[in-house]
Amino acid sequence: MTERIRDRSAATRAAYLARMASMRHDGPARGALGCGNLAHGFAAAGADKPHLRGQVGPNIGIVTSYNDMLSAHQPFENFPVLIRAIARANGASAQVAGGVPAMCDGITQGRFGMELSLFSRDAIALGTAIALSHDMFDGMLLLGICDKIVPGLLIGALSWGHLPCILVPAGPMPSGIPNKEKARIRQLHAEGKVGYDELLDAEAASYHTAGTCTFYGTANSNQMLMEVMGLHMPGTAFVNPGTSLRDALTVAATERVLRITALGDEYTPLCDVVDERSIVNAMVGLAATGGSTNHAIHLVAIARAAGIRIDWDDLDELSRVTPLLARVYPNGEADVNAFEAAGGVAFVIRELLDGGLLHEDVRTVHGGSLRDQARQPYLDGTQLKWADAPVQSRDPSVVRSLAEPFDAEGGLRRLQGNLGRAVVKVSAVAPEHRVIEAPVQVFEAQEALLDAFRAGLLEGDFIAVVRGQGPKANGMPELHKLTPTLSVLQDRGQKVALLTDGRMSGASGKVLAAIHLTPEAADGGPIARLQPGDVVRIDSDAGTVDVLVDEGAFAARTPHRTDLSANRTGMGRELFALMRREVGSAEEGACALLDASDRELAG
Repeated sequence: MTERIRDRSAATRAAYLARMASMRHDGPARGALGCGNLAHGFAAAGADKPHLRGQVGPNIGIVTSYNDMLSAHQPFENFPVLIRAIARANGASAQVAGGVPAMCDGITQGRFGMELSLFSRDAIALGTAIALSHDMFDGMLLLGICDKIVPGLLIGALSWGHLPCILVPAGPMPSGIPNKEKARIRQLHAEGKVGYDELLDAEAASYHTAGTCTFYGTANSNQMLMEVMGLHMPGTAFVNPGTSLRDALTVAATERVLRITALGDEYTPLCDVVDERSIVNAMVGLAATGGSTNHAIHLVAIARAAGIRIDWDDLDELSRVTPLLARVYPNGEADVNAFEAAGGVAFVIRELLDGGLLHEDVRTVHGGSLRDQARQPYLDGTQLKWADAPVQSRDPSVVRSLAEPFDAEGGLRRLQGNLGRAVVKVSAVAPEHRVIEAPVQVFEAQEALLDAFRAGLLEGDFIAVVRGQGPKANGMPELHKLTPTLSVLQDRGQKVALLTDGRMSGASGKVLAAIHLTPEAADGGPIARLQPGDVVRIDSDAGTVDVLVDEGAFAARTPHRTDLSANRTGMGRELFALMRREVGSAEEGACALLDASDRELAG
């Protein structure tokens, strides 16, 4: 697999590495600035001004996604203070280069703001590149954790890939009410059996303090990926915020990035850490842990930013030979705190390495091999140390060895057929629900499906088609609001599934959902020709998605054009017209920046 990706990417990877080589400095980066440029750069630097003016020793750029509304990002408020202090103590300096937006899909689910969610990744990448554009920095620390933030930071940072880079998360909040209980109350509310106050009480008991949400959605899948790609100090992902151990890991990341700049003898640029091997490792890690379907988009875009070409066939092929080693909600009952306590990412990496399913000989930010990532941090007094992952799982209901996996295959699969190509997450779907052949009910928006449910119109077995939800149509919002409703119908004994050119949440669960369908309806894809009552077969075991209609008659139909006029304005959506126009398909990473850049580079 790695060799095929390397061959496929030879030209684009070589061009990327050549660009990175051309950006390297001899000496501190700020030494290339003119006097006026440099004076602007250190005018407000206070105690760091002599160091910056002296042009000796590294200066680290901090790109932060701090805001105090989002629980996952609020802890970053004080990280720069700590980082600057540690840099000074090591004869260096650190500056906040810039901030990037961090929006929460949990807040925007089912609302117009969700149509900006995927494109916020592009805005974050742009913000990261702009923050670094002052060319004052010899390394970078990226403070981010959630859904679009980490991919956006990394895509932006890869445009400055000649610099070393370490990702610095803030960690998950302590466990609240069990995620399964929260889901139960959501379903009861969808049925009208639970009122607003009881639902809000449950949600507030789940999302209850600072830190990342504790289910294994996109945010926590991000953290697993940064571990398996060697972009974290080992074991950084799932340490709670506000703890001495969390602070010690931030200190260690700061000290380490100072040692791996081009000014020392351990130079480790980001462009050398993110290569074909680390991208393959990321896909294997995603499959082994039943991670978020959103990474079928994000990983493609991250790889492209490094000149590497992957697609859903690669994800599918790797997933089918990677055993499922973790059961973390929504793929099980445990949350990420229980996952970490059972052995966590360190245990999974060690098992995969022992089974020959990961590249061990990759470059990492900490200087060791990937084997060194299979460790968990702890404090011995005030000294940070690491212990090897446990030999055996501390809780086999949460994480298991390669010899006794939960499933012989991983959590993600690619579907293809006469309706196009799609992605499905099967790790949380029971085997009896993984294949469905049923007539379709067609909707142009998720609210229309919910209205039909409230009116009692969703009877019998059916596949819900929600189209006009792709990146070119309306920014490809998540349709997670549908999960409780479809779960209610499935629990009543109906066979149901979802087929859409939109996304589901990284927490998509027990209902079969064929998502990211491409070509999308706005591109005239076959989904635009579906009519109510057409029989569709989704077979996630065989990897197929087909409409069972005469081929000639189906091709002769005029594609339906969803009226998207109401999606063009309001909530800032009018500002993103350029991205909707420039963006490519979901399988290409749905990244307007990279799509436009590729076209420009190709002339």
